[in-house]
Amino acid sequence: MGFNSQILFYFFFFIASLDFIQETNASEYNESRLLMKGCNLFQGKWVFDPSYPFYLPSKCPFVDPEFDCHGRPDKQYLKYAWKPDACSLPRFNGASFLGKWRGKKIMFVGDSLSLNMWESLVCMIHASVPNSKTTYVRRDPLSFVNFEQYGVTLYVYRTPYFVDIVREKVSAVLHLNSINGGKAWKGMDVLIFNSWHWWTHKGKSQAWDYIRDGSALHKDMNRLLAYYKGLSTWAKWVDTNVDTTKTKVFFQGISPTHYEGREWNQPKRSCNGELQPLSGSKYPVGSPPATAIVNTILGKMRKPVYLLDITTLSQLRKDAHPSTYSADHSGNDCSHWCLPGLPDSWNQLLYAALLV
Repeated sequence: MGFNSQILFYFFFFIASLDFIQETNASEYNESRLLMKGCNLFQGKWVFDPSYPFYLPSKCPFVDPEFDCHGRPDKQYLKYAWKPDACSLPRFNGASFLGKWRGKKIMFVGDSLSLNMWESLVCMIHASVPNSKTTYVRRDPLSFVNFEQYGVTLYVYRTPYFVDIVREKVSAVLHLNSINGGKAWKGMDVLIFNSWHWWTHKGKSQAWDYIRDGSALHKDMNRLLAYYKGLSTWAKWVDTNVDTTKTKVFFQGISPTHYEGREWNQPKRSCNGELQPLSGSKYPVGSPPATAIVNTILGKMRKPVYLLDITTLSQLRKDAHPSTYSADHSGNDCSHWCLPGLPDSWNQLLYAALLV
């Protein structure tokens, strides 16, 4: 066989190999879709899985100190997988994810729980393609990681309320009826929204001094009512500005806290020192009131928004917070989640939802 013939042979062999890989990925993709059709991904239980975690924090350059729990002496919290009752979740495959979303833009929009989930997804992908060249930019409010070989960019836009905080003569005012930051959310292929935790903040941790609802200025109002009004403004923005034939829209769901042990019938406890999930599939005190508001708002929207209903499955994970092991938070953090950890399961559910 001559030199040119050898080149042609290996060229066609390479093309055939690519076709085989694409056909295999397509087959796995279609099989996963078939298995999950009609399955409630969010009804299930936590099971021990020695193959977890997906990555090690020391191997991922994108984990912030506040989510890095490498100082925790216990490691069992890393070894739990979410198991839906009616189907099996497809194992996350970062290379397959990048191949499917080649050339696309994915954005998380919200507070530090969005950052928690964004960093998790970036680490999960990075673990699959550790040698892939990336561009990493951290700014406020917009940060991103670009996997250059695939042209996939994952953004996170920090905005804890969605709606605007405006500096008026009286002071900082939370405007329940306006969203100007939304300009940065346009043109995405996937949007994952999240907002709740900051709506409950009071005192020095509150980011505003007054609330404006239309022409009325309030020193404060019922926080659930304020959340309902603010989320209604967000829903109108999505209905008006997002073409859901081109952009998939998700709402991350309400991420719970575990400061009050009475919620799981241990009144003297918090997340600190908890070593394993709650058994079963129900949380003793039920869902937080904000979940009802999310369900109501999503039910009224004209555009389809997929709810990543992570609340109950996350309520069962009282063991998965940084607690006193966060490198960037003093005190006991029962609000955010360790990485690796629970947000990896959120992203595995996102991965599954994108297949359905």
